[in-house]
Amino acid sequence: MIRALRPQEWVKNLLVFAGLLFSGRLDQGPQVLDALLTFVAFCAIASAGYLFNDLRDRDLDRRHPEKRHRPIASGALSPGIAGGVAVLLALGAAGLGFVVEREIAALVGVYALVTAAYSLFLKRIVILDVMTIASLFILRVVAGAVAVEAQASEYLLVCTAMLALFLGFTKRRQEAILEGPPPGPEGAMAAAAPSEPPSPPATRPVLEHYSLPFLDQMVAMVTAAAILSYVIYAVNSPLVGSKMLATAPSVLYGVFRYLYLIYDRRDTRSTAAILSEDPGMMLAGVSWVASAILALYVFD
Repeated sequence: MIRALRPQEWVKNLLVFAGLLFSGRLDQGPQVLDALLTFVAFCAIASAGYLFNDLRDRDLDRRHPEKRHRPIASGALSPGIAGGVAVLLALGAAGLGFVVEREIAALVGVYALVTAAYSLFLKRIVILDVMTIASLFILRVVAGAVAVEAQASEYLLVCTAMLALFLGFTKRRQEAILEGPPPGPEGAMAAAAPSEPPSPPATRPVLEHYSLPFLDQMVAMVTAAAILSYVIYAVNSPLVGSKMLATAPSVLYGVFRYLYLIYDRRDTRSTAAILSEDPGMMLAGVSWVASAILALYVFD
């Protein structure tokens, strides 16, 4: 059950604390508690979504070399139990949202609806699948700001959306590489050989509509947009102005390091694994938090 909840993916919910950090309220106990409760609520609703998605895709996952080991697909976890736990987690997340305030409960509900729509049909629609994932990242930031009674900067929301699109399109590129023919002349010959039996259907059907040149274009575009929007936000920080530019090197290094891992090292780990396990990405995250705290709380 713990593996099915995918706790390693909870690292994405750290975006909930962006409102607490950037509003300058990291030293206020009640706001810290509200942010923590909101974080737990989003972890619960995210895990409920993972269970729902794995229930829906268990037949498809059984054809995947790695996903077939997931608890539901492998038969290690009963679908009935998984469904029951998903419902309990959703109710618990809504309850925690009400403890903070009703707007948080509403945002948790919106997150659940978007996640369900993604699992049911949106993940099969090219481009909209990645845009839907990006909207979930924005919801986390908005919820974190609402929890501490702060206003999320428009540029911060734009930057969050661009970074989420960056992660989404790079993930699709990883999947396209894994499920397509091997690169090089052997892959081209295998794809063209009429005597070879057809390859099994893709475990993510939307990949049929993505080509590597298109994904590379999307990655290049959202990478530039993410960096520019963050720099604009850092120059116009509502609290400390251009002092937030001190955090820009960490963001640049993190983005460039991620591209290096995806393109040069052909890293096939999940987004959460790369963010939480790669030493370079961890350095980028720690240095970013440290420089933001210095700019917002020490040298303001």
